[in-house]
Amino acid sequence: MTESLVPRQPQSFALWREAQDMRIRTPLGGIYYLLAWLLTWGFSNDPQALLVPGLLGIAVFALLLALRLLHRLPEEQTPTALKRWLNHHWLLILSTALAWGLAHALAQMHVLFSSSTIIATLSTIAFSTALVFTFSMRKKRATLALMLLYLPGLLSLATDWQMKHAIVITLGFYLSYLLLALNRSHREYHNTLKLELQLLDQQERLDQLSRTDSLTQLGNRYQFNSLFPVMVANAQRQSQPLSLVLLDIDFFKRINDEYGHACGDVCLSAFAERMRHNFRRGGDALLRLGGEEFGILMPNTPLEKARQLAELFRQDLEREGFNLQETVLPLTASLGVGCYDMQRDDNAEAFFKRVDDALYQAKSNGRNRLALA
Repeated sequence: MTESLVPRQPQSFALWREAQDMRIRTPLGGIYYLLAWLLTWGFSNDPQALLVPGLLGIAVFALLLALRLLHRLPEEQTPTALKRWLNHHWLLILSTALAWGLAHALAQMHVLFSSSTIIATLSTIAFSTALVFTFSMRKKRATLALMLLYLPGLLSLATDWQMKHAIVITLGFYLSYLLLALNRSHREYHNTLKLELQLLDQQERLDQLSRTDSLTQLGNRYQFNSLFPVMVANAQRQSQPLSLVLLDIDFFKRINDEYGHACGDVCLSAFAERMRHNFRRGGDALLRLGGEEFGILMPNTPLEKARQLAELFRQDLEREGFNLQETVLPLTASLGVGCYDMQRDDNAEAFFKRVDDALYQAKSNGRNRLALA
């Protein structure tokens, strides 16, 4: 998944990160469970006499390995899909842990495994240690997996307390260490997750700043240059109308010259706020293209609808003016309005030029008017 597709919401990101980590970490363990069983069976007193349990163990661990490898991440990685995938994958991990726990118990209790008991015990220690540090993202589930892996063999050893009490006590102490280590590993995993979320948040803030005009809080020219070709391509592919409105504040230089640049900045902010008030549809993109020039991208909007909205804005601006220290200054704008036309516009640049020409036509014809491209 590319960086642009990484979920930004904390809960969604946590699920996505857990699924990615589980998918990367799980295949290797499945292989070693199978190898450990092959060694335990192969170095037993009489593998031929243990043919049935030996082959059964191979079949079980091979099946669990195959299920892990075949359990692919969902194509649509929504929170619901990721939760479902994680639940199923944890079920495979718990099943594998139980299968090995029972295999270890069998090796401890069956006399023909006496020569390879140490292999099964060492494998249990290795698997439980790896589990603590590999699957610590869910502490309760990891604890359950640890118990399924560890307790069957420990209980089977305890049945021969007189001969094996030293091993039982030692393994019991090691289990207590594993539980403490799991708690620490779980905490470290989620601390790392928090740091990743903070980094994503900082990246998003920086990206937002790079795309937002600091004065008006509208999208800036960089955002327009990124968004406009994509929206034109979508309109072309989906055969949906895309309208563009370009606006230029009339005689804005006079405001700067007569009242100062600070007043000009207030005027620009008020103009942007008026745009937000008049163009309130969720899909519209409001942008400051530079200086006193603004733009509005209106997806799925035919030319006549765009013209009506733009004309209402022009009339409202002309009627209300600009309030400055209890004085109302006249404030008007010239507008060019156009709709993408595959017959006329070879590309996004041609579409923009056609609307920009209409804007200059409105200015040439006396300003405070709207011209259609």
